Amino acid sequence: QVDRYLYHMRLSDDVLLDVMARFQAEMVKGLGRDTNPTATVKMLPSFVRSLPDGSEKGDFLAVDLGGSQFRAHQVKVFDDGKQSSQLESKFYPTPKEVTQGNGAELFDYVADCLLDFMETKNLKHKKLPLGFTFSFPCKQTKLEEGVLLAWTKHFKVRGVQDTDVVSALRKALQKHKASFDIDIDVLALVNDTVGTMMTCGYDDQRCEVGLIIGTGTNACYMEEMRHIDLVEGDEGRMCINTEWGAFGDDGALDDLRTEFDRELDLGSLNPGKQLFEKMISSLYLGELVRLILLKMTKEGLLFNGKVSTALLTKGKIEMKHVSAMEKYKEGLSNTKEILTELNLFPSEEDCIAVQHVCTIVSFRSANLCAATLAAILTRLKENKKLLRMRTTVGIDGGLYKTHPQYAKRLHKVVRRLVPTCDVRFLLSVSGSGKGAAMVTAVAYRLAAQRKQIDAALAPFLLSLETLREVKNKMRTELEYGLKRETQASATVKMLPTYVCGTPDGTEKGKFLALDLGGTNFRVLLVKIRSGRRRSVQMYNKIFAIPLEIMQGTGEELFDHIVQCIADFLEYMGIKGARLPLGFTFSFPCRQASIDKGTLVGWTKGFKATDCEGEDVVDMLREAIRRRNEFDLDIVAVVNDTVGTMMTCRYEDPNCEIGLIAGTGSNVCYMEDMKNIEIVEGNEGKMCINTEWGGFGDNGCIDNIRTQYDKEVDEGSLNPGKQRYEKMTSGMYLGEIVRQILIDLTKQGLLFRGQISESLRKRGIFETKFLSQIESDRLALLQVRRILQQLGLDSTCEDSIIVKEVCGAVSKRAAQLCGAGLAAIVEKKRENRGVEHLQITVGVDGTLYKLHPHFSRVLRETVKELAPQCDVTFMLSEDGSGKGAALITAVAKRLHNVGQK
Repeated sequence: QVDRYLYHMRLSDDVLLDVMARFQAEMVKGLGRDTNPTATVKMLPSFVRSLPDGSEKGDFLAVDLGGSQFRAHQVKVFDDGKQSSQLESKFYPTPKEVTQGNGAELFDYVADCLLDFMETKNLKHKKLPLGFTFSFPCKQTKLEEGVLLAWTKHFKVRGVQDTDVVSALRKALQKHKASFDIDIDVLALVNDTVGTMMTCGYDDQRCEVGLIIGTGTNACYMEEMRHIDLVEGDEGRMCINTEWGAFGDDGALDDLRTEFDRELDLGSLNPGKQLFEKMISSLYLGELVRLILLKMTKEGLLFNGKVSTALLTKGKIEMKHVSAMEKYKEGLSNTKEILTELNLFPSEEDCIAVQHVCTIVSFRSANLCAATLAAILTRLKENKKLLRMRTTVGIDGGLYKTHPQYAKRLHKVVRRLVPTCDVRFLLSVSGSGKGAAMVTAVAYRLAAQRKQIDAALAPFLLSLETLREVKNKMRTELEYGLKRETQASATVKMLPTYVCGTPDGTEKGKFLALDLGGTNFRVLLVKIRSGRRRSVQMYNKIFAIPLEIMQGTGEELFDHIVQCIADFLEYMGIKGARLPLGFTFSFPCRQASIDKGTLVGWTKGFKATDCEGEDVVDMLREAIRRRNEFDLDIVAVVNDTVGTMMTCRYEDPNCEIGLIAGTGSNVCYMEDMKNIEIVEGNEGKMCINTEWGGFGDNGCIDNIRTQYDKEVDEGSLNPGKQRYEKMTSGMYLGEIVRQILIDLTKQGLLFRGQISESLRKRGIFETKFLSQIESDRLALLQVRRILQQLGLDSTCEDSIIVKEVCGAVSKRAAQLCGAGLAAIVEKKRENRGVEHLQITVGVDGTLYKLHPHFSRVLRETVKELAPQCDVTFMLSEDGSGKGAALITAVAKRLHNVGQK
């Protein structure tokens, strides 16, 4: 009979799966920027980004407003490796004149209770951080503020809605500050669901959902930042307070609401609001039972149709009665007793029927709650891209705790709805108190960590002033390198390249190019066509240079190079032809003419003996002679920056600067002959290879070098040399990052303070990892994977910090590079004597091409530091191959003209 009567309250699994899908859609709406304003499920960001990690410690206060009583707590957290904490609490009543009076009175009352608590616990004269648990929907823009959106449950206080409750509490505390000598710092505003999750999270690191089923109902969970449109940033996770009590306020659940739900809503403090909560929470279930019994009695189905005054009185049946009636053994006798107190005279059948009504009402509550919780669990599992997930849900609330069957029913239904989630339900002990203290403790720990991380990265933040200084110093060093009397001692060598002519489009023929400058060596055949159909065709082969040859003898190195050339000529079938050859040799060389180059010193990991101070062209000719298989006409020895400039100049005659930002860092540019004192003649221009990597080797930029730069330098193959290059080039950036990570780990800020074996290895952090980690498209999960490949087991927080470190190092590199380049374009502008300069820079190098932000920061810095120059950046297509061939072709053309 009762079953038929309450048929609508019995929900099948299909209906529950449907509710689950509806709630998933509501969550998406609440998270979206455009859909949030009209969403009923508000999905409020809590600004709680981290769960406890066990290193929290200290003394904290917490106050808790929103349940049936007001509570004050003192929480001590011990950093003893056992994750222990101690909680002392005191309960205060919340009389109606406070819960339905005005705002000032409410917060004065909270402050008075807190003072009383501090007096009994002897806590005055101490500065204590406080967490404020406030169990009503608030809009937060940071952890320590919250604007009340609406009162719910049994609260209706005037003048508080749309104001910040934290500043109201601070104001109330301020009044007492002088007279009572207290110093309280309100650090965090926490919803009780979040507090519940945090308390459980302290005991179980897997906990990422908080659930309240008591006077009210609500849930929170850890959402991926990239899905939260309302908060800036994509890194990491943040706890979202769903405020699911309002689910259905837009009519989404009307098909499931019964006449009793509608009647209850009309008689409530907030009609039309919190409709889902009114089907679930303990504040309303007793009233639902009363309304059902009243109607059944009026229809003559109970108590012989006799209605008592008590049954007509709102609020006469409470949750505690419902729980008592549903008890397993004494339920029936409880039912009889309760009904008799209400002046109803129940028969045995009446008692069984009433008990059944209670079961249906409370079971529906558990079912609905299970459906929305299942939606959250499914979302977590999808966020993590897992097929099966283990997780923990922290739960609190009187209904869940005191009702005899509720918890069992809820667990069972959740497991049925999401069979692929292994859920542990963890009962929270004083979640709203200890939890608020936990949030405060985590905030406290993160603030302290933030300070330490900021301190470590501060030296990498360069002000505009500092960058201007770098630009001016670079300018000074450029001038030193060009002057006869200072050239010998200059750190920026300003080497003349004897490349004076540039392509005019008439170049043609077949040319060989060699490219030596890194771990690979290339041989190329380049065919240049002139005229209307001018084009450049290239064929090349790449050969590796083994470490033992890079660091063996010079003779072995050049024999290896000639062996590679022989292979290539054979491969192309051109062994007999004596082709003109351009040799790209990307190391500092002193040239006396275009086909003579004396190696100044090895860089980039090369260490072959008996080469420094020798002419590399002679060494190559001798190796060819030793092999005695073929002959070549070596026309030009070329630096890769010059090749880069030439390739771009072939396309754009305005290109007069070449920049390499890759493994190494260097620049060349066309300088007026009259400024180059070490070369005879004042007419025309010559390309100068600056070799700017040595900038700062005289200590002129020591003020911006960090301890990490010094460690990298000391551990390198050439300590004290190429200091600017070591701050700006791909070969070293990863190593700087590694040094910072080691330091932060030693301070206990990363990887749980454990320095792994792999982090101790030099060179493990390649620059390509920097490019990957800093890519905007990468979710943190992928950053964690990269770190795992490197043998670093990182948490979400670790990954954020690593990404930040990479960003600081590469941004500084790009800015320093930009400051150097600004000095060069300014010099070009002054050479030409113009107000405004338009110029193109040819660029090559993996750092510039592959790093997600380097090129942008570089361009912005040049624009900022050289505002009168309009600089276009052009990517070079194979400067060291095609460029060398073009230089060779131009040199041949000029040579032929000279002979005529």
